[in-house]
Amino acid sequence: MKHPWAITVSLVILFLAAQLLGLSIINKYLQYSEEGVSWEKIPSLGGVEIERPDLTPSQTIFYIVGAILIGSLLIFLLIRFRSVLLWKLWFALAIILCLYIAFAAFFMPKIAFVIALILGIGKVFFPNRYLHNLSELFIYGGLAALFTPLLTVQTAFLLLLILAIYDFYAVFKSKHMIALAQFQTKSKVCAGLLKSYKGKVSAKKETGTLAVLGGGDIGFPLLFSGTVLAASGSLAAVIVALGATLGLLVLLLIG
Repeated sequence: MKHPWAITVSLVILFLAAQLLGLSIINKYLQYSEEGVSWEKIPSLGGVEIERPDLTPSQTIFYIVGAILIGSLLIFLLIRFRSVLLWKLWFALAIILCLYIAFAAFFMPKIAFVIALILGIGKVFFPNRYLHNLSELFIYGGLAALFTPLLTVQTAFLLLLILAIYDFYAVFKSKHMIALAQFQTKSKVCAGLLKSYKGKVSAKKETGTLAVLGGGDIGFPLLFSGTVLAASGSLAAVIVALGATLGLLVLLLIG
C-alpha cells in the first residue's frame, strides 16, 4: 500500500468531494431547455469579460496539451533562474481566477472575487494544510467550468488517454514531472491535495512523510465527468465520479 489506511481513505474522500463539488459548480453554468443544454457566460470581473477560448473540441485537445507543455517549460525556466517569487505570483493569479469562477456560480461576482482573493493569497503566501486543501476542493470546479463547454465526451476521453501516456513518460522515462513536483514542494506552493503523516524508517525511528494527489489527477477526471454531465445528466456524471474514485482507491492500494 502506498500510504497508511487513514491517509489513503482521507485522500479518497477529499478526491470524491472535489469531484462532486466540481460537478455542482459546472451544473450552475449549464442552462437546460427543450432545445437541449447551453452554457452560461462566466460573470465579468470589474467590467472585464472572462471569455472561454473560441475553439472546436478537437482544437481544445491541442490547446490543453500545448498549455501543459509550455507551462512545464516555463516552470523549468523559473527553476533554472530560481525565481520562486515569480512562480508564486503566477500560481496565485491562476488560483484566484479558478476560485472566482467557482464561487461566482454561487455568489454575486464581487463577493466571489473577495473570497477567491482571500483564499488565493492565503494559499500561496501564508500556506497551511487546511487552507490549502479547502481551496483545492473548489479550484478544479472553476477550471472545469472554463474548459468543459469546449469538449465533448469523446474528445474528453481522448484527452485523458493522451495525458495518461504523457504522464507515464514524464514520470518513468524523462522524469521531468518528478523535478517539477520537487520544485513545487520546496517552494511550498503546489497543485493537489496534501496529507502529512509520520512514516517509520525502522522500529525506533520515524520521519515526516507527505502524501500528495496531484492537481491533474483531480482536474482532468472532472473535465471528463463534466462532459458526461452536459451530455447525459447528473446521475451518469456521478457514476463516472464514483468510478474515478474507485480507480484512485485501487491505485493507492496497489501503489
